[in-house]
Amino acid sequence: MKGVAVLLCLVSLFSVLRADNPDIISSTASLADGKTIISSGGTYELGFFSPGTSTNRYLGIWYKKISSHSNVFWVANREAPINDTSGVLRLSEEGILTVLNGTNGVVWSSNSSSSVPNPVAQLLESGNLVVRNSNDDNPNNYMWQSFDYPSHTLLPGMKLGRNLVTGLDRYLTSWKTSDDPARGVYKFLLDPRGYPQLILMNGDKQKYESGPWIGMRFSGSQGLKPNSIYTYGLVYNQVEVYYGFQLINSLVYSRLALNPDGVVQRLTWNYRTREWNVYLSMPVDNCDSYGLCQGYGNCNIGNSPACDCLDKFVPKYPRDWDKADWSSGCVRETPLVTFGCQRGDGFLKYPGKKLPDTRNSSYNGSLTLDDCHKVCLENCSCMAYANSDSTNGGSGCLLWFGELFDVRDLTENGQDLYIRVAASEISPQRGTRKEKGGKVIVALTILAGILLPGLGVALYVWKKKKPRQQEEQLMREGEHIVYCGPNSKAFQGMLDEGQEIAIKRLSKSSSQGLDEFKNEVICIAKLQHRNLVKLLGCCTEGEEKMLVYEYMPNNSLDSIIFESVSSNSQSSIIQNVGLIQKVCADKTRRRLLDWAKRFNIIKGTARGLLYLHQDSRLRIIHRDLKAANILLDSDMNPKISDFGMARSFGGNETEASTQRVVGTYGYMSPEYAIDGLFSVKSDVFSFGVLVLEIAWILFREGRASELIDTDLSDSCYLFEVLRSIHIGLLCVQQSPEDRPSMSSVVMMLGGESTLPQPKEPGFFTKRNLFLEEFSSSNQTAALANEISITMLQAR
Repeated sequence: MKGVAVLLCLVSLFSVLRADNPDIISSTASLADGKTIISSGGTYELGFFSPGTSTNRYLGIWYKKISSHSNVFWVANREAPINDTSGVLRLSEEGILTVLNGTNGVVWSSNSSSSVPNPVAQLLESGNLVVRNSNDDNPNNYMWQSFDYPSHTLLPGMKLGRNLVTGLDRYLTSWKTSDDPARGVYKFLLDPRGYPQLILMNGDKQKYESGPWIGMRFSGSQGLKPNSIYTYGLVYNQVEVYYGFQLINSLVYSRLALNPDGVVQRLTWNYRTREWNVYLSMPVDNCDSYGLCQGYGNCNIGNSPACDCLDKFVPKYPRDWDKADWSSGCVRETPLVTFGCQRGDGFLKYPGKKLPDTRNSSYNGSLTLDDCHKVCLENCSCMAYANSDSTNGGSGCLLWFGELFDVRDLTENGQDLYIRVAASEISPQRGTRKEKGGKVIVALTILAGILLPGLGVALYVWKKKKPRQQEEQLMREGEHIVYCGPNSKAFQGMLDEGQEIAIKRLSKSSSQGLDEFKNEVICIAKLQHRNLVKLLGCCTEGEEKMLVYEYMPNNSLDSIIFESVSSNSQSSIIQNVGLIQKVCADKTRRRLLDWAKRFNIIKGTARGLLYLHQDSRLRIIHRDLKAANILLDSDMNPKISDFGMARSFGGNETEASTQRVVGTYGYMSPEYAIDGLFSVKSDVFSFGVLVLEIAWILFREGRASELIDTDLSDSCYLFEVLRSIHIGLLCVQQSPEDRPSMSSVVMMLGGESTLPQPKEPGFFTKRNLFLEEFSSSNQTAALANEISITMLQAR
């Protein structure tokens, strides 16, 4: 009898909920096709519908007061329609919403990982469908809400952006067609990389970006301005970053929708015509097409053609631009000085601009514009700066690193952008530069640390007319290499056919002698792999030695993950190495590498080493694998470089010994550094050091996750990070026999199999043995080994 009484009470409670609360579904009831629930104010309705001419059935939410199913803004089972009217919405006792078809098959579920007692599902007057405790209406305690999983529409009060703590990302996805709510190819989201901006994606290609938030609007969204219909803003703090809006008048209906054609529209309801009017849209014109004019290009919709280069910049490939092909972008008329850049560069003001793409940017809201100028000038990687907030005369600091994309002229409310140029471009004497300059096809640009390991800084570069008698045939006839001055070490060039190249010149005083030069040419010329840098040509004449490589626009790995140091401080060149670092000084550069890119670099480097050790015609041992010798292409793919120290084995040879130990201590295996023994397992050790800094104590205590770079917290998958650390530890074992082969490493990186437990890594407990080798009594012998000493310290 007691059980019957409880059941009667529940039935009675449900009857009250349905009678007095038409916006609620309890766990004892279901919502069948043909029935609906309506928000408390009568604005919104939830039920099953068929879009357009389709006969498929979907669970959705639409405006109740002003229109019917043609204005659906949220769909649950958008990827799994029901082909009849048998659909049912149910709420489980655990608080999980499910949509079932006629055979009780689940076609959609809210999939919440938590639960609440006495759950109810409620359609709020905001249009938000929530699951909560029936006795707790605190929004912070909602178990699940539809506002966290938008379809193609952003309503007032919704958030377009990311929770930086949980990783929840809220974005819009278009319908496939007006009759099919399945996910289309377009996605509209707030991109938190660098400084926040709105971007529109077409598949994996960027179609539009709004420019950064500048205090009152996004830089490139000219139609977004204060109005009498809605207020809007950006929230950016340590917990979340999102864009949202609120209606000023509750009698007005306004929403932001992404249509199937890839256009984002602000729609407002017209009561007289009974239809939605377009208030504004994005993109607006051809200049809103992302990257139309490419790097350092400028778009002006009033010009024909719309693309041109920014002042003091010229087309990279003029003949392509003459054909209206702007895909190659622009380059500086006068190259930048990299060594001593503070004295050799300046900044030119470009007014009335939409600020560039901010994915490779950083900001500081407390700096003045003068402070911003100083910070950018002192960082040779900083290419431009501007105020991050344009209100009240401007404040804050935005810094850009790398090429500037998506700049355009604005007809109103454009911003001042300050771009780094050579000092000669802003000096009164610049008028004679073109008269003295020859018609040089390419501009020279010194690359900081790209091909000279340990250099740390690059040297001066300039454009100079090349005398005919000084031309050198570095490559096959007809290809043009710009003359390098007597102080040049490495610079960028271009072949006549347009291929960018990096030229490495070894001077008389270079530590890399003729033997190393020939060794590099012989080794790398025979190697072809996507993760090895490609050697295009070479030349020797007297004491001159040059190598010509494919150009790597993102420099070397160490230029991103390590602090810049003085080239004179040998003991601090590489201190505590690894892709997964607890501390890195240059956070702005480091943010270029989210976890996906870092893991790709780890896997790519492993594949390159596997090719050297196993799949190439000759077995190659690199002997100097380190972050400085991992170059990154335009897509951040890794390329192993610098084969001057490499050794090739033939037949069944697997190891050798040497009296001349060369390389970088810290990356050397113990048997190589101490006894001169090297093998493929020496490279495996170096690879392990690349993957992690010495982490044995944290790993042994089960705290390996503490190694994760805080800047990776939003992008990394913990399983992959911890697995990478584990594999790295296996690679740096004291004994070569305990280290896996590179083929095993590649398999371990790509799989989920159980890994063996590592022992203590080399150089961790044996450090004193090594230091004894370099004590004062053995100083002479130590110097003979030509090792650059770096002390490893666990952090």
